[in-house]
Amino acid sequence: MDNIEKNLQNLGINIPDLSVPMANYVPYKVINNILYVSGQGPVIDGKIMYLGKVGVDISIEEGMEAAKICCLNILSTLKHSINNNWNRFGEIIKIGGFVNCNPDFTDQPKIINGASDLLVSIFEENGRHSRFAVGSNALPFNIAVEIEAIIQLK
Repeated sequence: MDNIEKNLQNLGINIPDLSVPMANYVPYKVINNILYVSGQGPVIDGKIMYLGKVGVDISIEEGMEAAKICCLNILSTLKHSINNNWNRFGEIIKIGGFVNCNPDFTDQPKIINGASDLLVSIFEENGRHSRFAVGSNALPFNIAVEIEAIIQLK
Protein backbone atom coordinates (compact mmCIF):
# COMPACT_ATOMS: atom_id res chain seq x y z
CA MET A 1 0.00 0.00 0.00
CA ASP A 2 2.47 2.58 -1.22
CA ASN A 3 -0.41 5.01 -1.79
CA ILE A 4 -1.12 5.13 1.95
CA GLU A 5 2.47 6.07 2.82
CA LYS A 6 2.54 8.56 -0.06
CA ASN A 7 -0.76 10.14 1.04
CA LEU A 8 0.46 10.38 4.63
CA GLN A 9 3.66 12.04 3.45
CA ASN A 10 1.82 14.45 1.10
CA LEU A 11 -0.52 15.43 3.95
CA GLY A 12 2.43 15.93 6.32
CA ILE A 13 1.04 13.38 8.76
CA ASN A 14 3.19 11.57 11.28
CA ILE A 15 1.22 8.87 13.02
CA PRO A 16 1.87 9.01 16.79
CA ASP A 17 2.85 6.06 18.94
CA LEU A 18 0.08 4.00 20.49
CA SER A 19 -1.22 5.79 23.58
CA VAL A 20 -1.87 4.15 26.92
CA PRO A 21 -5.57 3.75 27.83
CA MET A 22 -6.81 6.24 30.44
CA ALA A 23 -8.96 3.66 32.28
CA ASN A 24 -9.51 -0.12 32.58
CA TYR A 25 -9.81 -1.18 28.92
CA VAL A 26 -7.65 -2.25 25.99
CA PRO A 27 -6.97 0.12 23.08
CA TYR A 28 -8.27 -2.39 20.54
CA LYS A 29 -9.46 -5.92 19.84
CA VAL A 30 -9.15 -7.93 16.63
CA ILE A 31 -11.82 -10.56 16.02
CA ASN A 32 -12.17 -12.34 12.65
CA ASN A 33 -10.05 -9.72 10.86
CA ILE A 34 -12.16 -6.88 12.23
CA LEU A 35 -10.33 -4.27 14.30
CA TYR A 36 -12.43 -2.63 17.00
CA VAL A 37 -10.75 0.58 18.17
CA SER A 38 -11.71 1.96 21.58
CA GLY A 39 -12.82 5.57 21.80
CA GLN A 40 -9.94 7.96 21.16
CA GLY A 41 -9.72 11.50 22.47
CA PRO A 42 -7.84 14.58 21.26
CA VAL A 43 -4.66 13.58 23.07
CA ILE A 44 -1.08 14.21 21.94
CA ASP A 45 1.83 12.79 23.95
CA GLY A 46 -0.47 12.14 26.91
CA LYS A 47 -1.82 15.72 26.96
CA ILE A 48 -5.46 16.56 26.22
CA MET A 49 -5.45 19.22 23.52
CA TYR A 50 -9.13 20.25 23.46
CA LEU A 51 -11.26 20.47 26.59
CA GLY A 52 -14.83 21.60 27.09
CA LYS A 53 -17.95 22.01 25.05
CA VAL A 54 -17.80 22.65 21.32
CA GLY A 55 -19.67 25.85 20.54
CA VAL A 56 -19.11 27.21 24.06
CA ASP A 57 -15.52 26.63 25.23
CA ILE A 58 -14.03 25.92 21.81
CA SER A 59 -15.03 26.84 18.25
CA ILE A 60 -16.41 24.57 15.55
CA GLU A 61 -13.04 24.77 13.79
CA GLU A 62 -11.25 23.71 16.98
CA GLY A 63 -13.77 20.87 17.36
CA MET A 64 -12.89 19.70 13.85
CA GLU A 65 -9.19 19.80 14.78
CA ALA A 66 -9.98 17.77 17.91
CA ALA A 67 -11.67 15.17 15.67
CA LYS A 68 -8.55 15.04 13.47
CA ILE A 69 -6.41 14.32 16.53
CA CYS A 70 -8.83 11.57 17.57
CA CYS A 71 -8.45 10.17 14.06
CA LEU A 72 -4.64 10.24 14.29
CA ASN A 73 -4.93 8.18 17.47
CA ILE A 74 -7.18 5.72 15.64
CA LEU A 75 -4.51 5.49 12.93
CA SER A 76 -1.90 4.86 15.61
CA THR A 77 -3.96 1.96 16.91
CA LEU A 78 -4.49 0.61 13.40
CA LYS A 79 -0.79 0.82 12.55
CA HIS A 80 0.13 -0.95 15.80
CA SER A 81 -2.46 -3.70 15.24
CA ILE A 82 -1.08 -4.49 11.76
CA ASN A 83 2.58 -4.29 12.85
CA ASN A 84 3.22 -1.33 10.51
CA ASN A 85 2.25 -3.42 7.46
CA TRP A 86 -0.28 -1.38 5.45
CA ASN A 87 -0.87 -4.42 3.19
CA ARG A 88 -2.92 -5.81 6.08
CA PHE A 89 -5.33 -2.83 5.98
CA GLY A 90 -8.66 -3.53 4.30
CA GLU A 91 -11.01 -0.60 4.74
CA ILE A 92 -12.60 1.67 7.31
CA ILE A 93 -16.03 0.20 8.06
CA LYS A 94 -17.50 2.65 10.57
CA ILE A 95 -16.61 5.42 12.96
CA GLY A 96 -18.66 6.69 15.85
CA GLY A 97 -18.23 10.26 17.00
CA PHE A 98 -19.25 11.90 20.26
CA VAL A 99 -19.16 15.68 20.62
CA ASN A 100 -19.20 17.33 24.04
CA CYS A 101 -21.81 20.08 23.57
CA ASN A 102 -24.93 21.78 24.84
CA PRO A 103 -28.37 20.42 23.88
CA ASP A 104 -28.98 23.20 21.32
CA PHE A 105 -25.75 22.46 19.38
CA THR A 106 -26.52 20.76 16.04
CA ASP A 107 -23.23 20.74 14.11
CA GLN A 108 -22.00 17.34 15.33
CA PRO A 109 -21.67 16.03 11.72
CA LYS A 110 -19.44 18.97 10.81
CA ILE A 111 -17.18 18.25 13.79
CA ILE A 112 -16.81 14.55 12.99
CA ASN A 113 -16.09 15.45 9.35
CA GLY A 114 -12.67 16.44 10.70
CA ALA A 115 -11.98 12.70 11.07
CA SER A 116 -14.01 11.49 8.08
CA ASP A 117 -12.28 13.86 5.66
CA LEU A 118 -8.87 12.79 6.95
CA LEU A 119 -9.66 9.08 6.52
CA VAL A 120 -10.79 9.61 2.92
CA SER A 121 -7.70 11.76 2.19
CA ILE A 122 -5.43 8.97 3.40
CA PHE A 123 -7.21 5.79 2.31
CA GLU A 124 -9.26 7.15 -0.62
CA GLU A 125 -12.20 4.79 -1.40
CA ASN A 126 -11.11 2.40 1.37
CA GLY A 127 -11.47 5.30 3.79
CA ARG A 128 -15.16 5.89 3.03
CA HIS A 129 -17.21 4.61 5.94
CA SER A 130 -20.53 4.54 7.70
CA ARG A 131 -20.72 6.56 10.90
CA PHE A 132 -22.67 8.31 13.58
CA ALA A 133 -22.11 11.76 15.05
CA VAL A 134 -23.96 12.57 18.25
CA GLY A 135 -23.87 15.19 20.96
CA SER A 136 -23.13 14.37 24.57
CA ASN A 137 -23.64 16.49 27.67
CA ALA A 138 -20.26 15.28 28.99
CA LEU A 139 -17.29 13.18 27.90
CA PRO A 140 -14.51 11.61 29.99
CA PHE A 141 -12.02 14.12 31.43
CA ASN A 142 -14.09 16.90 29.77
CA ILE A 143 -12.57 16.13 26.35
CA ALA A 144 -14.28 17.91 23.46
CA VAL A 145 -14.54 14.92 21.08
CA GLU A 146 -14.25 11.12 21.26
CA ILE A 147 -14.24 8.79 18.25
CA GLU A 148 -14.27 5.00 17.97
CA ALA A 149 -13.70 2.90 14.84
CA ILE A 150 -14.35 -0.46 13.24
CA ILE A 151 -11.84 -1.43 10.55
CA GLN A 152 -11.50 -4.44 8.26
CA LEU A 153 -8.08 -6.08 8.14
CA LYS A 154 -6.71 -8.52 5.58
